[in-house]
Amino acid sequence: HTQEVCGLVWSPDGKYLASGGNDNLVCVWSGQGGQCFAGQQPNLVIREHQSAVRAVAWCPWQPAVLATGGGASCRAIKIWNCNSGKQVTSLDTKSQVCSLVWNENYHELVSSHGHPHFEINLWKYPAMKKVGELKGHTGRVLQLCQSPDTSTLLSAGADETLRLWNLFPIEEKKKEAKKKESWNALTMGMR
Repeated sequence: HTQEVCGLVWSPDGKYLASGGNDNLVCVWSGQGGQCFAGQQPNLVIREHQSAVRAVAWCPWQPAVLATGGGASCRAIKIWNCNSGKQVTSLDTKSQVCSLVWNENYHELVSSHGHPHFEINLWKYPAMKKVGELKGHTGRVLQLCQSPDTSTLLSAGADETLRLWNLFPIEEKKKEAKKKESWNALTMGMR
């Protein structure tokens, strides 16, 4: 990158690190064996956005698929196959893309937006058909985060509010399995 890095995310398998920058670039770095360090060349450089890229998110069920979102001049969500370096799809959202989050249970991508539409959109993947629109923020929706069980989305806005959205209800059996998974992962990670 030649300017500030404003988006950063590890792939679910831990093999790659994706970075988005104010230089309109997305870089995909090898993270295997702790090989991510200053001076190393990225495995892939994506130059297709027309403004800063702060929204980057790896697909949890397709580890080579990366979603990226461009700023106010670009307004696009682009989906990439990082194995081939090819763009899978591009979608003009008509608004600055601030954050992206995948939901594995529903196979949807959630995007948050800034100027001119301060909203959250749900997209069915891979068709990228809009299946929902959430309004309520009065400023840019800066960040999105899912609860550990993936049922609830948290949005943080420039309007200085946090909003909880119960978007992805899960079946009781899945909920119990996730609860046990989370407890075991937490216990194992502490010691």
